[in-house]
Amino acid sequence: MKIKFYAHASFRFEADGIAVITDPYTPGKSGFEPINEAADLVIMSSRTDDFHSDPSHIEGSPTLVNALELPSEGAVVCGIPIRGFEAYESRTFDFQAERGRDADANALYHFTLGGLRVLHMGDLGNPVDPAQLAALAGQVDILLALTGEHATIALDDLAVAIDAIRPRIVIPMHYWHERGVLKIEKVDQFVKRYPAEQVTLLETSEFEITPETLPSAGEMRVVVLQQAR
Repeated sequence: MKIKFYAHASFRFEADGIAVITDPYTPGKSGFEPINEAADLVIMSSRTDDFHSDPSHIEGSPTLVNALELPSEGAVVCGIPIRGFEAYESRTFDFQAERGRDADANALYHFTLGGLRVLHMGDLGNPVDPAQLAALAGQVDILLALTGEHATIALDDLAVAIDAIRPRIVIPMHYWHERGVLKIEKVDQFVKRYPAEQVTLLETSEFEITPETLPSAGEMRVVVLQQAR
């Protein structure tokens, strides 16, 4: 499977002739450039967040999925099994109601492509629910982890989730970048929690992985990608 990190929480996954894009941000408002690439499927953690739910700059005619609206047992879309897990953003944002946003309009989502199981943490702003951790334990190969802290999960709580879920690879996302407008933490704050031999710092936005090249069970690697947009 080919993985490309666009920016913020938006990635492209391509395998088996299918391209999936996650959580597209709004260009301009986010500070990041348009994606301007095609996809077969776009999965979003909500429909109301400028930083996670704007597919207007994705080319082609992709199928759009709001993970928060999936049935509890999940669904198969474009041949891809997807399951959403309802979550909350920070409950301290009083301006959300005025902007027509619901504080719980957000979901983690799990999907399988190319024989690899991916969990995107959406825009979670609290510890992961214990019932969700139990459902996800041992079921995730690649975790797209929120690592910017402010308005998203605290790094201590993220560490608890990682220990419980036991992913083989963790890819940081939603962290500070000079092009972004959000005042969030740099990825260094997350990376420094792990020994250097466990971390791969790539100078590219792209990464390729197969089930055969995953770390062994019980092992985990942190792979840091550059933001392409």
